[in-house]
Amino acid sequence: MSIPDPEPGLVIRYSYLWQLEAIKGKVEGTKDRTVVVVITLKNEDGKKRVAVVPITHSPPTKQKNALQLPAPVKKRLGLDDEASWIVLTEVNVFTWPGPDLRPISREKPTQMAFGYLPERLTQMIIEKLRANNKRGAKMVKRTD
Repeated sequence: MSIPDPEPGLVIRYSYLWQLEAIKGKVEGTKDRTVVVVITLKNEDGKKRVAVVPITHSPPTKQKNALQLPAPVKKRLGLDDEASWIVLTEVNVFTWPGPDLRPISREKPTQMAFGYLPERLTQMIIEKLRANNKRGAKMVKRTD
């Protein structure tokens, strides 16, 4: 199994834990979902920490809280044809690769990433996430 280096824009499958689930005391996400790496940092001990934002099929209640993933990008990554949004109000933070990283599908059990978003789209996500962070974006720290 080849685990890629985490870089902003990398699209992976991950057991995402929503902040509301964490508040209820859950430590595991209820389902594996597609997420985007938005931040990578290296600790003093050399371990990499990453922040990821989830992708969902549920339309946002407020446009500023999400960014629609363009259909051509979804197709290039091999994702489904349904409309999807990148949620920009919360992140999961974990040590890479961590126990919650998943293969992209049962048919491809050794493939751990779909690929990368275009750089311009990745920058838009990061900028909107920073703006939302000033308004109280939530961070869920996951097990290491």
